[in-house]
Amino acid sequence: MAAVNFNLQILTPERVFFSGGVEAVTAPAPDGSLTVLAHHTPLVCPLAVGTIGIKQDGLWRECVNSEGFLEVHHDGAIAFVQACEWPEEIDASRAEQARRRAEEYLRQKRSLAEYNRSKIALARAMARLSATKKR
Repeated sequence: MAAVNFNLQILTPERVFFSGGVEAVTAPAPDGSLTVLAHHTPLVCPLAVGTIGIKQDGLWRECVNSEGFLEVHHDGAIAFVQACEWPEEIDASRAEQARRRAEEYLRQKRSLAEYNRSKIALARAMARLSATKKR
């Protein structure tokens, strides 16, 4: 039996990161992950920093995403994220430097806003490093 496809778009402020027919998409939500298949109930969900899994032609591929949200409608889904990249686009040494920097900022006594920004930066660096180790 052939898989039912739906259209997925992943948009960043800079570019259309991905656009095409998919069988499924799994995205990181603040309280776990969410998998969307064709004919999913419409919804809007915040996205946490992590990896988005995209299933096309029976194969899964992952990309690293920053915070954003996912909108699912009757004929497809759109993810709006601040940044998104394939593992092969990630510079592992730069991601490691970002991890160290974010950890240092978290150790320092800073404002709540700076603390929250550092937590997001650390989560993104860790997701990027994890993706580079998988490839």
